[in-house]
Amino acid sequence: MPEIIDLSQDIYQGMPVFKDLPQVKISVHNTHEAWDSDGIVNPETQTVAVHKLELGEHTGTHVDAINHMAKQYKGQSIDTMPLSMFYTEGICLNLSHKNFNELIEVSDLIDALNSHNLNIKPNDTILIYTNHYRNAFNTSNWPKGPGLSAKAARWLGEQKIAAFGVETMSPGVSGISNKEVHYICGELGFTHYENMVNLHQLIGRGRFKFIGLPLKIKGGTGSPVRAVAVFE
Repeated sequence: MPEIIDLSQDIYQGMPVFKDLPQVKISVHNTHEAWDSDGIVNPETQTVAVHKLELGEHTGTHVDAINHMAKQYKGQSIDTMPLSMFYTEGICLNLSHKNFNELIEVSDLIDALNSHNLNIKPNDTILIYTNHYRNAFNTSNWPKGPGLSAKAARWLGEQKIAAFGVETMSPGVSGISNKEVHYICGELGFTHYENMVNLHQLIGRGRFKFIGLPLKIKGGTGSPVRAVAVFE
């Protein structure tokens, strides 16, 4: 039997979201009692049958569409991106020594590859473990994660990867490299996942199958995903 490791955050009301993105709201839309009570008003029990969800496309563990990267990519929405981008081979790099708001440089990526005798293949998904989720989730330091420098993002794109993934709320350091990292993804035609969890369980284990399929949102700029790593 394959081992499947869940890489996605729970989605719940009040969870952290990036800056001014929509807050998550979850309410009861229908109950079994309302369906089954034949008109009884205010039944004693209320058992949820259907929830109503209000959330942004970039909620929790999610993938960005190319049209999110810059206005010139407006036609490349999440529903137009090939499914092969979200079903790939993957590796995970250990960058857990990086501190708050510290840039991850090309040399850091190469050192992490060499430390576990890994190599990057075309169409891979590269996951970047910083331990920021376990250290800082839902604290005042949560927005201060380490992130890729522009040069590191471009270097990854030049390896012809499908995507990279981070534990943090943004792929670059907010206010320093984040916008440029997005622009580079659009320019080179690859994407990234944000808010990943359990990456520590992948370190030192070599290659795995990565799956992070998005919802088919027409015109969408991204989508929550149930990301997993599969070891055969």
